[in-house]
Amino acid sequence: MLSSPLAPGADLCPLEPWQAEEFAAYLAAHREHLAPWLPWATTITDAEKARAYLQRYADAQRADTGRFFAIRLDGALVGGTLFRVFDTHSGVCELGVWLSPDAQGRGLVTAAARKMIDWAFGARGMSRVEWRASVDNHRSAAVAERLGMTHEGVLRRSFVVNGVRQDMAVWSLLADEWDGRGGKAA
Repeated sequence: MLSSPLAPGADLCPLEPWQAEEFAAYLAAHREHLAPWLPWATTITDAEKARAYLQRYADAQRADTGRFFAIRLDGALVGGTLFRVFDTHSGVCELGVWLSPDAQGRGLVTAAARKMIDWAFGARGMSRVEWRASVDNHRSAAVAERLGMTHEGVLRRSFVVNGVRQDMAVWSLLADEWDGRGGKAA
């Protein structure tokens, strides 16, 4: 399997349609934890829906408009990261992440985000990486800060999760700010 190491025993790997049953089982096990932040955590309720969702990202990858990856710890799916938006014409992409409660506190999300940002800027020549999260998602805000992102503001009631409009904080990082080590260049 193609993968990129994040930490001892932890890897970042593609999550593809053929892994739909595993993804559906992961969501079933962690739905309560993920549901406040991710709309698809409540809509993907079986392998068929998981396959369709993963296929959407496989199609996006083929079209060069998105990517979807698993974070694995000792081979087990514990989270993931994606480019929800990947617009090569404008040079702007939006990075998203999630992680199981039992895998938190190990730096896996920050390490995965660094790999994704390195790839977006270095390999793909993107100009800007955005990070959006509910204003109530303090763990996500902490990751954006560790990555050296600039908090740009709040998009009021801009994102619907479980029928409720949420205010979304927006952070960004520009290519010329990225130092390749996971923070802003001096």
